[in-house]
Amino acid sequence: MAITAAEEIDDVAIEDGRLLFAGVCDFYHGAQRLDQLPPIGLPEVAFAGRSNVGKSSLLNALTGRNALARVSSTPGRTKQLNFFNLADRLALVDMPGYGYAQAAKSVKEDWQGLMFAYLRGRPSLCRVILLLDARIETKPADEAVIELFDRAAILFQLVLTKIDQVKPAEMVRKLAETEALARKHPAALHMILPTSSETGAGIADLRAVLAGFAIS
Repeated sequence: MAITAAEEIDDVAIEDGRLLFAGVCDFYHGAQRLDQLPPIGLPEVAFAGRSNVGKSSLLNALTGRNALARVSSTPGRTKQLNFFNLADRLALVDMPGYGYAQAAKSVKEDWQGLMFAYLRGRPSLCRVILLLDARIETKPADEAVIELFDRAAILFQLVLTKIDQVKPAEMVRKLAETEALARKHPAALHMILPTSSETGAGIADLRAVLAGFAIS
């Protein structure tokens, strides 16, 4: 069963997450257009976020792989939906980054068109994990994508990245701000997960949440 409240992340859920992510995780498909999507199969959890939010680093930390998702210093590098098979139980979907000013306008529109079509029409998509950088304010591009999630009527969960670079007092403020943001949107879950790919903070909790969607 999917976890929807922080108090439900107990030791059993943590162990379920650990066991799931101890399995093999490999890339199996890439799609730049809707007609290139793989056949419906495993339940899918998609990861979205602004360029340079730390999405690739988080996917690598979750799976314990150094190069599952390429970490690039060039924002906007990921230009397609990348599908990863986790232990034949769950598909992790790395969505194209958004909000990169130097990307061509037509490319950005194509990415967001593909994103919306995938979100709205993919029956195997269980949840979207939307990453926000804990160090900075929510950007207009984030707000635009959140509105897109609302329109697509797909549940999404906010995950803060890079919390190791935020002072405790600022982290309290950021959490309150993010919780308020979630409450404003009907498709958002209210549980916010703070994470750090560098220290591993929050990784076990996020694994536990994702394990709730995996097939037995």
